[in-house]
Amino acid sequence: MNEKETLREMIKNAERIVFFGGAGVSTASGIPDFRGSAGLYTEDVGAERPEEILHTRYLSRYPERFYAYYRSHMLYPYAEPNGAHYALSQLEREGRLSAVVTQNIDGLHTAAGSRTVHELHGSVLRNFCVACGRKYPLSFILDSEGVPTCPACGAIVRPDVVLYGEGLDGAVFDAAIRAISEADLLLVGGSSLTVQPAASLIEYYDGEELVILNKTPTPYDGVATLLIRDPIEEVLSEIVAE
Repeated sequence: MNEKETLREMIKNAERIVFFGGAGVSTASGIPDFRGSAGLYTEDVGAERPEEILHTRYLSRYPERFYAYYRSHMLYPYAEPNGAHYALSQLEREGRLSAVVTQNIDGLHTAAGSRTVHELHGSVLRNFCVACGRKYPLSFILDSEGVPTCPACGAIVRPDVVLYGEGLDGAVFDAAIRAISEADLLLVGGSSLTVQPAASLIEYYDGEELVILNKTPTPYDGVATLLIRDPIEEVLSEIVAE
């Protein structure tokens, strides 16, 4: 059997599939990844690196510059789910996939219809006031200028995303651990598996079959049952459709 046929059989025989994905899942939707050849980290943004700008310290010290970069580089309100998102949603509806664990903040898994989605790094769709806690949608950030402030109390409204210098939400991380530890097939896609602590989730998988769908090598390739380098949106949509 070729790689796709092997994966098809794995999915067919599995009962508790979990998908763990990264930025590469959304590149086909027009959202650039971080470390790819055309990723955000390859762009020339002057003396400051993206990791510095997207740091909680930077937001506190230079909110105007933070939001200028955030709006122009991190928000893609017109992006639509691609074949990978829809295929995973279909597998969940069929009762084969129990959860999606994602490092992405774009909300496209939910937009495609997935219900059990553990967003490790939060979501740009959610925003909140740092003082009173009032919640605001993405449109509030898009429609505001400069530093968005809460109409109720005047404090800064920030995205509900994990910035550099911040820890992951403990409840979300624990839920991801439970899902992965109970899986009988773990699909990993579109992730370099180098960002910690998210990448450490692989260690909690106790099943026999680990599939990595990524264009470039990862640190976990040596323990994978199956490696697929083809575009993930093409592979998953083709397999699920058949």
